[in-house]
Amino acid sequence: MAGRAVTYFRGAWHEGNPPIMGPMTHAFWLSSVVFDGARAFEGVAPDLDLHCGRAIRSARSMMLKPCVTAGEVLELCQDGIARFPSGTPLYVRPMFFAEGGWVDPDPETTQFVLAVYESPLPPASGFTACLSTRRRPLPVSAPTEAKASALYPNAGLALKEAKGRGFDNAIMLDPIGNVAEFATSNLFIAKDGAVHTPIPNGTFLNGITRQRVIHLLRDAGIAVHERTIGWAEVLEADEVFSSGNYAKVVPVTRVEDRHLQPGPLGLTARQLYWDFAHR
Repeated sequence: MAGRAVTYFRGAWHEGNPPIMGPMTHAFWLSSVVFDGARAFEGVAPDLDLHCGRAIRSARSMMLKPCVTAGEVLELCQDGIARFPSGTPLYVRPMFFAEGGWVDPDPETTQFVLAVYESPLPPASGFTACLSTRRRPLPVSAPTEAKASALYPNAGLALKEAKGRGFDNAIMLDPIGNVAEFATSNLFIAKDGAVHTPIPNGTFLNGITRQRVIHLLRDAGIAVHERTIGWAEVLEADEVFSSGNYAKVVPVTRVEDRHLQPGPLGLTARQLYWDFAHR
């Protein structure tokens, strides 16, 4: 999926995928890793500053001590993007990890690494999804306030299950059975001319692209309701669509055995986002 990559680590840029951890590294052993993901495409990098700021907050949430500021991360991201031809679709991934510690990481050993690599945007045609047997964790049982790598094996299991059933993605519930999000992105439904999305309850990240889409839709005069959503409502929705940094805004074309067409509100959300990104 990835093409050429450049990686910044310990004050220098490297081509490709340089070795940065050993078997004694705390992060390699005990998953003290956080990351963020931004996109550069068509000559723009929307909300790049917000992604850099969230990386800092995630690090602190995981007991790490960021060794660079959000502004310095932003400058490095811009430098990395500039190392590719203008318009190249890129994934921009700042990360923090602990080199040392016991079970808890030693914050004084926090390291920073930035990977920028070619990664085409997924097609705007969308994807299929089914209900997962996996659930998002409670905030008291996992570091859900951070974009922590430790949270992603559960999403990976959900994706593996979905693909085994012939679907592209999975819809995950929270611990008490309400809809949380897709395994890899936030979830929206449309019903009777309004947009609805699960209200952040601490079991999933309130995504940066999610927040942007909500603001853009509301500014355009479209009602957006953040609330508790049940699984039956997804099955009965007029439209289902996704927001996330990797694919941005894309429709869902099938939920379980129900086929859907890209609808006007999802298409409007995507166009509003593209217009915003290029302003």
